[in-house]
Amino acid sequence: MGIKRHIPNTITCLNLASGAVACVLALNHLYFYASLAIYAASVFDFFDGAAARLLKVSSPIGKELDSLADDISFGLAPGMILYSWMAQVTGAGLNDVLPYLCFVLSAFAALRLAKFNLDERQTSSFIGLPTPPVSMLTASLIALFDPNIPGTYNVEWLRNLASNPYVILAYVAIFSYLMVCELPMFSLKFKHLHWKGNEPKFILLGSSIILLAVLQLAAIPAIILLFIAMSVILYLMNSKEAAK
Repeated sequence: MGIKRHIPNTITCLNLASGAVACVLALNHLYFYASLAIYAASVFDFFDGAAARLLKVSSPIGKELDSLADDISFGLAPGMILYSWMAQVTGAGLNDVLPYLCFVLSAFAALRLAKFNLDERQTSSFIGLPTPPVSMLTASLIALFDPNIPGTYNVEWLRNLASNPYVILAYVAIFSYLMVCELPMFSLKFKHLHWKGNEPKFILLGSSIILLAVLQLAAIPAIILLFIAMSVILYLMNSKEAAK
């Protein structure tokens, strides 16, 4: 029992450490490797809770530690990636204010995590966009333009769009709002493996496999955007049914 009870918290700390590494890599403009650190943090974030349930060693300190780790990996890290990217592409220095506005995303991620901890409606689904997809989307989008990695996308008009500081700030505003809004979003947690009741989850998983095979590096942002689009469509369909 002595060692077993420390396993979930150790995994959570690996989540936090991965987020810290992502911040350092972002500041050094190594965006592809920063995205890998974010993906690692997401894996650790999934398995710490699973390990706690499997080993039956859940604890209040584990819950608090999880939120602190998530705030680094899925709050500070994506803000740092956007800050570093905007400063690089605009040539902004430490005295320029605009890149610092990217950390609005970090502040809203912290607010999202605080709300999630207190919201009893989010046991089997989500209200608002969870922080891990926002962090993975941010990291993967910027990683597409990392010149240090062969095979990244150097489409000029797309890079110009992603290099526009006002487009970046619009992205910050949109995803900050999505994290704290009241939009219901489905979870990938399975209570059973039957098709009925799990249709969106199976569709997303099947589509993800196809996207990974076709798009490779670009599949991650495509999958996350598909998840958001499917959640919005489901919400509109359910609202229409409820109005009948």
